[in-house]
Amino acid sequence: MAGSRMRLELNRVIQGGGRLGVLKGLGRTGQHSLEIPGCLLYTHFGTVPHLTQDTLQTLSDLPSVTQVTLSNIAEHQEVLEEFKDGFWKFAGLHDTVLYCSLHDPAAPSPTGYTTNKTVSVWGSGGRIELTVDKFMALQKTVKPDWYQSMADGETWQNNTSRKRVRKSVDRTLAHLDECLLVHQKSKELEGVEVFGVLEGGDILEERLRSARETAKRPVAGFCLDGLQTGAIDQDLRTQLITALTKELPEDKPRLLQGVGRPDEVLACVEAGVDLFESFFPFQVTERGCALVFSFDISPDPERAGRAPPKVLELDKERDTAGERQQNGDLNLDDQTQMTSFEISLKDKRYHDDFRPLVEGCGCYCCKNHQRAYLHHLLVTNELLAGVLLMIHNTAHYHGFFGALRDALATDKLDLLKRRVLRGREDFEG
Repeated sequence: MAGSRMRLELNRVIQGGGRLGVLKGLGRTGQHSLEIPGCLLYTHFGTVPHLTQDTLQTLSDLPSVTQVTLSNIAEHQEVLEEFKDGFWKFAGLHDTVLYCSLHDPAAPSPTGYTTNKTVSVWGSGGRIELTVDKFMALQKTVKPDWYQSMADGETWQNNTSRKRVRKSVDRTLAHLDECLLVHQKSKELEGVEVFGVLEGGDILEERLRSARETAKRPVAGFCLDGLQTGAIDQDLRTQLITALTKELPEDKPRLLQGVGRPDEVLACVEAGVDLFESFFPFQVTERGCALVFSFDISPDPERAGRAPPKVLELDKERDTAGERQQNGDLNLDDQTQMTSFEISLKDKRYHDDFRPLVEGCGCYCCKNHQRAYLHHLLVTNELLAGVLLMIHNTAHYHGFFGALRDALATDKLDLLKRRVLRGREDFEG
C-alpha cells in the first residue's frame, strides 16, 4: 500500500468544510480520475438498473468509478473463480474503475447477524455469512480497483447502546487489520486500494475514536458508515461528519454511504464529504417518478440539463410523505418515500401533459418524449418506462453534481442551495 497511486489534489476548501478537487491515479494503471465532490456509478451486478451498457454510454459526464456490491456478487463466487479474469471482464464493463462495497445502499440489510468473526450480506438467495478469509477470497476473485474493508455497521439504530457501538468500532478496526494483513500478502490484490470504514453510531466519542484509529492504518480513503438517510437526524449527521472529518488526513477521500437526497448531499459536502453513492436516481425511478429539482446557477435558465423554476410543480397529494422526509424522522421508510425533488408520472394530471420532464434537459428522454407518454407507459406497466426514467434521472442527478462543483468553484454555493431547496419552498407554500 506504500506505493498507492490514488491521490487527492484539492483546489479549494470552502469555509473549512466543502472540498473541491480531483481524485487522481485511479485504476490499476492509474489513468483515471474523478472530480470531487462527486458520486460513483450505482449498479446491480455491474449493470445500471434498466439500462444496457450501450444505452448508458449515451449519457455524458458519467463517473469513472463503478460501484458493485458483495451482496450481489457473493452468491456467484464459484462462477467467478472458475472464470478467473475478474468481475470487470465477466460483466462486460467498459473502461471503468471498479469499487466493491459490502452492502447495496438501496436495499435494506437485516440487523442482528454480526459476530466477532463474521458479517453477513443478503443476496437474492438469502443471507451469506462472511469471515475475513471468505471476504478476502471474494476480493481476489472480483479483482476490484478498490474496495471497502469488512465492517460491523449495525449501530445506526437510534436505540443502540453505547457498549454495542463501542464493540462495533472495535470489531471494524480488528476486521480492517486482518484484511490489510491478507491484502499485503496477496499478489492478486497488488495495486488495489483499501478504504477503511468509520463506525460509531450517533456517539461522537466513538466516531472520533474510529476516525483517529482508522487514519493510523495504511488505507487509501475512508467510508463513513451508519449515517444513511432515515437512520439519523440530518442536523446530527452534519455535526458528526464535521467533527470526524477534522480527524482525517486532508489528502485522502471521504465516501459517505447511504445518503443520496440533494438537500442532504449539500449539507454533507459542506461538512467535508467528497464522494457519494448514486443510488438515489434508481429509487426515484422505481417509484415511477422523475427528478425535476432546479440546480441552475448560470445566467441562462434554459441551459441544457438545468431545470428552470417552472418545472417545480410538485404533487400536493404527497404532503405528509414530504413533511416526514424534510423533518428527518428516524425512519428507514425515508429511503423509499417520495421526496420534494421529484414528480410522480403515475398521477392522472400528466395524462395530457405534453411537456418534457424538464424543460431544457438534454437527455434522450426529455428530447424525445413527453410526460403524457411516460404516464401511459407507467399505467400500462411497460418496461420502457423504467428505461426512460432511469436515463433522465441519472442524467439529472449527475448534472446536479456538476453544478455543485461549479458552485464551489465560483462561490455560488448559497445560490445553489436556494435553487435546490426551492422544491421544499413550493411544497410548503
